[in-house]
Amino acid sequence: MAVQPPTRSALLQAALAFALAAPAGLLITSPAQAAAERCWATHYGPQPPGALTAGGEVFDNNAYTAATSLTRRPQLPFGTRVQVTNVANGRSLVVRINDRGTFAQTPQEPKCLDLTDGAFGRLGGSLNPDAGHIVVTQKVLD
Repeated sequence: MAVQPPTRSALLQAALAFALAAPAGLLITSPAQAAAERCWATHYGPQPPGALTAGGEVFDNNAYTAATSLTRRPQLPFGTRVQVTNVANGRSLVVRINDRGTFAQTPQEPKCLDLTDGAFGRLGGSLNPDAGHIVVTQKVLD
């Protein structure tokens, strides 16, 4: 008995089922359009005066900048602009990568960005009381 190869329709249905069941932090792309990566964004919180970012800049907790996760492959270079959108409310802004995060990523907590308090608040994250994280999509612009 010969085994028939799957039809195009069956392959598309399987791909859609996989995409819908994929973990939140998994980046799924198609040739036509790259999907935005969904993950958790945290915020820095208090930093000592004069603290420097890994990129050598004086840290400004009100700027629209962020640290990228050390677990991200490939790492985003300093200066990369990323459009970040809060999934819960649709608020969006562009941040510039100027730091490296030291936070870990797990399948349960796919952390991708550590935002300044200013950027976190602008996206609707609560600093008081601290929500800890917001679920965002991120799209690398350059």
